[in-house]
Amino acid sequence: MHGLRPHLTGTARAACNATTRPARLSLCTGVGGPERGARVVVGRRRAAEERREFEEFAHSRGAALFRTALLLCGDWHLAEDLTQTALARIYASWGRVKHADSPAAYARTVLVRCYLSHRRLRRSSELPGLDLLPEQAAPDQDPALRVALLAALAELPPRDRAVLVLRYWEDRSVEETAAELRLTPGTVRVRALRALTRLRRQLAPHLDTLVP
Repeated sequence: MHGLRPHLTGTARAACNATTRPARLSLCTGVGGPERGARVVVGRRRAAEERREFEEFAHSRGAALFRTALLLCGDWHLAEDLTQTALARIYASWGRVKHADSPAAYARTVLVRCYLSHRRLRRSSELPGLDLLPEQAAPDQDPALRVALLAALAELPPRDRAVLVLRYWEDRSVEETAAELRLTPGTVRVRALRALTRLRRQLAPHLDTLVP
């Protein structure tokens, strides 16, 4: 996802193909006759429409999901994998997800839980290398600060890191962050304060202040 243009590859595409591949049934012959054939046609059209809706969603939200994943894990390639895994899971439940109050918030929750599951399976902390970061930073972004920030985030416990990313990069409220991480609002506040204190200390050479 270099300079990310989201597209369906790997797991996400496999999920789409597996779900939308139509059965080869005759409309007028075989078991069930024309009525069953009509249902097959309707099912095909519905599946095609849901796939189109999901692809539009993936293209519109994929870049934001990837940026969140990169902040969470600090690894460009792992962020790609987490984003694709999250999109595949979202597609598998798309018929329900698309009717959610906020499909984007649902997708972000799925992504964060994919990240936390990965961290539970792999208890190592990997600092991001320069080769794993985007080649082009934002015009007003200090590359040294960007590297320092990702390195500092990588040293935080996974849930503390997720709290910071959701609260201050995704601009979620305490209550929204608590719901997405299945924590109490009080726990979110404690984790945010603790994590910000560590970031202030680690980023002191690069920033005068870090405003929450």
